[in-house]
Amino acid sequence: MPSRRITIRRIKELLRLRYECGLSLERVARAQNLSKGVVAKYLKRAAAAGMVWEVVRELDETELAARLQRPAPPRVSSFAAPDFAWIHQELKKKSVTLQLLWEEYRAQCAGRPYGYTSFCIHYRRWALRLKRSMRQVHRAGEKLFVDYAGQTVPVLDASTGEIRQAQVFVAALGASNYTFACATWTQQSVDWIGAQVDALGFLGGCPECVVPDNPRALIANPDRYEPEVGRAYAEFATHYTVAILPARPRKPRDKAAVESAVGVVSRWILARLRHRQFFSLAELNAAMASLLTELNGRPFKKLPGCRRSAFEVLDRPALRPLPPTAFELAQWKTARVSIDYHVDFERHYYSVPNQLVREEIDLRITARVVECFHRGKRVASHARSATPGYSTITEHMPASHRAHREWSVRGGCCTGAPRAAAPRWRWCAIYWNLNRIPNKATALVWD
Repeated sequence: MPSRRITIRRIKELLRLRYECGLSLERVARAQNLSKGVVAKYLKRAAAAGMVWEVVRELDETELAARLQRPAPPRVSSFAAPDFAWIHQELKKKSVTLQLLWEEYRAQCAGRPYGYTSFCIHYRRWALRLKRSMRQVHRAGEKLFVDYAGQTVPVLDASTGEIRQAQVFVAALGASNYTFACATWTQQSVDWIGAQVDALGFLGGCPECVVPDNPRALIANPDRYEPEVGRAYAEFATHYTVAILPARPRKPRDKAAVESAVGVVSRWILARLRHRQFFSLAELNAAMASLLTELNGRPFKKLPGCRRSAFEVLDRPALRPLPPTAFELAQWKTARVSIDYHVDFERHYYSVPNQLVREEIDLRITARVVECFHRGKRVASHARSATPGYSTITEHMPASHRAHREWSVRGGCCTGAPRAAAPRWRWCAIYWNLNRIPNKATALVWD
């Protein structure tokens, strides 16, 4: 068994004990727990190098080792070295293992191949040089990482002169690092989900998982162990058949791929646009799209190919196709039914079944319709109104209110009332028309 190598610190100490303290070889060896032969060997090397203690004192460990220790002779391996960069990329494909790659390497090797154990050891030693941190293994088509950059881009409104700061959304695939970026006005739920819809359209397929941060716009409860996804984001995941895996709070390395992509986008896209003035969000996105094509075509430093070529080989074949129908973005709100069986949303009033008075219901609001849900069941649907007012469905009224409405529509307010009561009926009809009070309110007055 070979002896343990002596550290440079101990060698420097034995030189100090010999030259500065004047101890004998035996006492130096006893103090350092070494043999006299080892002490004599390093003293002889120091003398051959012409080194005195005044010189040794000023040298650091690296310089002292270079002068005292003989360089190891270069080893010429008789084994044929595999292409570890290609192996690293192949491991990202589904069901590909080191055992399979070793068998292929051995079958194609022209020289003397490594054994399986040595093959694995040399590959892992090579992989450790890529980055000094925990390395995640990303499978092809598995994860899409999304985040917003901290840097913003000013956009000038030419009509008012107002400058607004546009937010920069970034998405990156784990296996190929294929990157997408676009600008939105805010980081609200509509912008988050809309940007991810654009990212999937840019990729031309759906991954298995989407890994966001923990913004309130997407994650209703950003818990470390059981995060709760918001209703609108859950609809997005259902439509595209993807799983949402939020990163742990304050753990940016859980989404290191997009953190790196944010830095790359900041340096290679936003930095190049710093001298340009933009007057609309569409103009900014067009400029970013042209630079994004160049970014995805830049070659890797340590791996073969570029982001685009890696995407075509790894991720594109593994992505699932996009759904045939377009995703309709919706907002979800909670509202309480008032005593007139209407719910309020932005000064618009939509009717629900009168049995739900004072109950809490969920509103699903899209650009066209407002849907009302109670305990997961849709109870009403209305076309979204453009002007404040009431939207009433006759079936939602109680029987007495419906009867009174039909009576008033037939002209009962003017023709069926006694002559003495006619002024009162006429005043009520004018009041109801001016204030847009629905016909159910008449029942509340006259029943």
